[in-house]
Order: sequence, then structure tokens, then C-alpha cells
Amino acid sequence: MNNKLSNQDLNHYTIGFWKWILGIISLGAIIIFSIGLGLFGTLPSFRDLENPKSNQASEVISDDNVVLGTYYIQNRTNVRYDELSPNVINALIATEDKRFYNHSGIDFKRSFAILFKNLMGKKEGASTITQQLALNLFSKEGRAKNIVKRIIQKLQELILAVKLERQYTKEEIITMYLNTVDFGSYNTYGIKSAARTYFNTTPDKLEPQQAAILIGMLKGPSFYNPLRNPERALGRRNTVLTNMENADYLSEEESARLQELPLKLSFSASDHNDGSAAYFRAVLKKDIQKTFQQNSINKADGSPYDLDRDGLKIYTTINSRMQNYAEKAQRVYLKDLQRQFNVQFRGRDPFKTPEAKGLIEQGMKRSDRYHQLKTDGKSDEEIKADFAKPVRMTIFSWRGEIDTLMKPIDSIRYYKMILRNAVMSMEPQTGYVRAWVGGTNFEYFKYDQVKIGTRQVGSTAKPFTYAAAINAGFSPCYTVPNEPITIDGWTPRAHKPLIGYLTLKKALANSQNYVTARMMFEVGATAVSTLTKNMGITTKVPALPSICLGTFDASVYDMVGAYSTFVNQGVWTEPLYLLRIEDKNGNVIYERKPKVKVALNPQTAYVMTNMLKAVVTDGTGRRLRGKYNMQNPIGGKTGTTQDNSDGWFIGITPQLVTGVWTGAEDRAIHFASTDQGEGANSALPIFALYMKSVYADKSLIYTKGDFEVPKGGVNVILDCGAYQKQESGQTEVDEKLGF
Repeated sequence: MNNKLSNQDLNHYTIGFWKWILGIISLGAIIIFSIGLGLFGTLPSFRDLENPKSNQASEVISDDNVVLGTYYIQNRTNVRYDELSPNVINALIATEDKRFYNHSGIDFKRSFAILFKNLMGKKEGASTITQQLALNLFSKEGRAKNIVKRIIQKLQELILAVKLERQYTKEEIITMYLNTVDFGSYNTYGIKSAARTYFNTTPDKLEPQQAAILIGMLKGPSFYNPLRNPERALGRRNTVLTNMENADYLSEEESARLQELPLKLSFSASDHNDGSAAYFRAVLKKDIQKTFQQNSINKADGSPYDLDRDGLKIYTTINSRMQNYAEKAQRVYLKDLQRQFNVQFRGRDPFKTPEAKGLIEQGMKRSDRYHQLKTDGKSDEEIKADFAKPVRMTIFSWRGEIDTLMKPIDSIRYYKMILRNAVMSMEPQTGYVRAWVGGTNFEYFKYDQVKIGTRQVGSTAKPFTYAAAINAGFSPCYTVPNEPITIDGWTPRAHKPLIGYLTLKKALANSQNYVTARMMFEVGATAVSTLTKNMGITTKVPALPSICLGTFDASVYDMVGAYSTFVNQGVWTEPLYLLRIEDKNGNVIYERKPKVKVALNPQTAYVMTNMLKAVVTDGTGRRLRGKYNMQNPIGGKTGTTQDNSDGWFIGITPQLVTGVWTGAEDRAIHFASTDQGEGANSALPIFALYMKSVYADKSLIYTKGDFEVPKGGVNVILDCGAYQKQESGQTEVDEKLGF
């Protein structure tokens, strides 16, 4: 039998082979053409390629250009090409796409080589960096699992890669790629986030071995995670370093040396509590969202901005160093104050008092745990039983987090006893808020007590009554008897009143209730209420005599703004914390200007600063001079509310006004002793520690000068000794003239 093929048979098989090849090529061309037309799914338009979409974190930036924190769905912040270390770029090219600079999106030579390797069983990817970028940018579901869908997706990537290469430079493609890659764990997206998370640095400072770890993770972010799988990560890092050596980015000696190094991570997982000024950022976010909605600020396509996805740059007035000083002052002093607070309750239950009796049950019914159990159909008896079973939990303490077994009902009791505190500091002339500490720990206590929360203000309201009196022509040296007075059926109580006649200045300095009430009687509740509102208090201030002692509620934010009026020669400036917002391309989309209005005449304002200085030199704030040795011109006012539930101190200097509030979550839980619960003990020390840090920082602009005198001088006698002599002399003249 003749097995030899004839020429005719050979021609027949050859023609058949090429028909198959041409058929496959034609089919491929048709499929690619169809994909290009969008028959297998819409491809990005030219405009989409110019403005590729990726979830990008919005940054909150301080006045001194420090990123305080971010808003994000994916923790991703873009960097520019010049912000990338050459080590990162070299590691990426050497490992992912050696011929990156020599192809136009598709590396045909590499593709055919890898095709044959795969046919031989050596599995290896052939995607170029540009193709991977196309997948990252325009595939919502990521790499398809279904083989047919993956083939279509792969062809889409080829088309998009070519388009991207036409649209962008190689440097732009590398930058976009590194901004879009997913590093798998800990909500880490993009090279900037990865550099911070794993090495606490920025992309421009990444060393070769660090860059090799991060680039090595791209092959399998979880599999090569240096925290979870350090041995695999180390091996993968060394592979990348070898690739860099083979590509002549590292010498043989340098590569060998680096491969001997340990991983040396500086890990810091990112979450929304990270960064500085967490309470401020939470309030700011809601403020921006409201502002955008009210002012119809939208993107060019008409869709609303999304702070979690659109990569906005939010510029604020907060100073990062001053913010840190305020947070540290709170932390340092509250540890000691909490100890004082706890000691007084040894041997007695604060929840047994009539006013506090229902707090535990109220706290239980407000908890997420209670609402979840209710949703699950549990009865009240079953819920109470659940709250009485010990569970593993992590609780807040001033010594740090504690992992413990605790009954949920006991955790409510525990947290009710934790003191809360808020601090805000602003420049009275500009309105710029420099520090904002809305609470003691944002992770555990989310409620902002600077602007959102309001509390009874106590004696910090007294300056409003005295300002109304000075406005009405009373001298700060005017003398009145410090004795009980009844106004419209209301008689104030007084704690250790000074006996005899007092000047208004001395009465304010020592926070005397009777004199304050008498001045309320002289000027009228309506005048005081109107002035208080005019100075920026936005809560209800009813025209009742008791408002002179601060029976109304107000926020730290409003009170600091109001006191700034005294320092700013009678001009109220709205506290300003947001300057401008830019989109991800640097275009300004919103700017905010402070509101200003004249609330007092300059003479009255200056007299009030002088009277508030007497609080520190001769009154309830004198421990600033003694214990804290602050000898520069400082004024202020302490405040303590009924039952010592709230402690306040608002301090003024020529360039800064700072308010501090301290109290428990519920007013029914409070200090038993006024010596400990008064504002001079529970709030003033935090002001002192904060200001000492501010003054010690020579990079800040705040001096220790005195308050500015109004133009034209002061026509009010501020020296009460001289005033009394003048009054005595005038009396003698009047008697001689027969008046």
C-alpha cells in the first residue's frame, strides 16, 4: 500500500489549512470589529478615555498643607509621575512589562512567546501594563471567571490598550496604573495608600526593596501579603529584585545585598478614624454635602459630587500642629481628671439617684445591639437576658484599649461614666478655626461636642450681661451690693458669695451670681438676650432673667465665636473652617468667605477684654498665673453648671480664642464636689496645656502681646482705684455746690 501523498493531496491539505487559518483570522477580525462597535458591551468613549473613572479618596488638607484624613469607599489617592520613586517604576517594568517603552499597548513578540509557553504547560500572563490599566479602569467586575467572557474581555483590553497608548504618554500610563492597582487587604488602593499602609511613607521615598515588596504583591495581593504571608512575600520580593537586576536597574552586588534584608514593615491599617481631627472631618463632610446640595454644585455632566469617590481636595483652616497640641492636652489632662471622677464614686452607685435612675435602660434601648435584637423578634425579657450575658469586647480606656469579657449592660454603665470633652480654638480677626477636638475618642464616641452638641453654658454666659451693662453706660468700676435679689419671682442661688459691695469687674472676675442678676435687672432680659444672639449664639436664648447665669444651652463653636467679638473690637466673625474645594484636576469648585457683623462698639469690647483679664489675674481663672505660670496677657471665663454637670473655660488672647467643655454624656452623671467639677478644674487646665504648647512652637505666629486698644483710645476708666477717687472728688464738688 502506498502511503505517500500525491502533490494533489498536499495542495488540497495546504489549501484547507490556510482556509482554516484565514477563517480563524477573519473570525477574530469580525469579533474584534464587533467588540469595537460595542456589540459585546459598550466600550469607553474618547471622553471617557480622557477622564477615566476610578474611586478616588477625597483629601482633607490642613492650613499647613498636611493631609488630616480622607473620605473614601476605596482608600485611593492619586499621585503624579514626579511623586513616584524611580525604584517603583523600575520594579514595575522589570517584573510586569520589560518592553513597555517599545510597544504601543500590545507586545506581540511577548504574546506569541508566552502562548507557546502556556501550550507547554508553563502558565504565564501576557498582559502589558497598558492592558492591565485598561482592565483596572474600565472593567467594573474585574477579571472575568467565565472563559468565554474572559476571551471577550481580553480582546476589549487589546482595543482599549491601543487607544490608551494613543491618548496618553508612557509616563501618564504608568502613573494611572499605579494609582488604580488594588493591594488587596486593609482597604488599600493605589501606590500612595500602599506606601503609607505598609511602610508609613510616601511613594517618592520608597527604597528598592520596599518597591519590590509592593510590586510583587500585584501578582496576588492576598497570597503575597507581607503581613499574612511573610515568607511568600519575601520570596516574591527577591524575585522582583532579581528582575530589576536582569533589567540592569540594580547591580548584582546591590541585588544580593537587598535580598538579604528582612521585610522591615511599618504597618498601619487605614480606616475612617485614621488621621487627625476625626470629629472635625465628620462634621465637615456633612457640611460639604449640604453646601453642594443647597448651592447646586455638580459635576460637568450634571451628576452630584461624591466625596467618597471623586478625589476632591478640601482645604481647611485647621493647623495640624495646633490640632495635635489640642488633642494631646485633652488626652493628658483627662486621664487625671477621670481618676478624680472615679474616686468620688467609690462605695456609692451614681445610677441610684432619682435623676439617673433610668439612664442604664435608656442607654440599652438606644444601642445598636438592642435594635438588632428587636429586629430579630426578641422579647424585652429575652433582650435583657442577652444584655446580661458576658461577651468578648474591646473597650475604651484612658490607658488604651482593653480586650475583656463584659456584660453588654455593664458596658453601658461603664461608658456612661467616661468623661467627655471638647476643644475649639480660632483666630478672632480672621475667624479661622485652628483646632477642633469634638470628643475624647471618635472610634468609641462618635458625637461631636464642638458644633453638633450643645450643653448648658453656666457662668460663661455672664460676660453677655456685663457687656449689655457696659453698653448701657455702666462703668466696670460701678459698685453694687452683693446680696440676693429677686426678679419676676426668680431668685438666684450663690456658692460662697463675697460679702459687701463689689465692682462689676470684681464681680465678673469672681463669678458672683447676685451682682450678675442685679445687672440683668438694670438692663433687662430682652437686652441681654438680643445681644447674646447678635454675638453669634444660634440656640434659643429666651428673654428670662435666669439667662444671665447661663441656663440656656449652646455649642462650643458658638461660644468661641461670641467671645471672639470681645477680642475683635466688637466685630463678630463667623468661625470659618472650610476655605475651598478643588476637583481632582485642581479646578476650584467652591470657596467660602466668613460672615461678619458689628455686634458691639469697640469701647465696650475693649472694656470686656479688660474685665476678662481680671478673671485670670484676680478671679476664678487665676490658676493660669499660679499653677501654669502663664504671665502674658490672657483673659477668660470659667463656667460651672448646676450640680457640676458641665465645666467650661473660654480663654482669650489677642490672637486666639479657645473654648473647652467637659462633662459626662448625661447631665445626671456629674462631679459631687464643686472643687473638682468647676470649670477651673475640669476645663481650664486643658486650655493651659494647649496654649503652652502653642507658645512653645516657634514656627507659629502667636505672640504674647497685649490686646489692641481701639483707635482714638479708651474713654472709660479701667483702673477702679482711680475711678473711686474721681467719684469721691465729684461727690465733694456736688456737696459744695449744693447738689
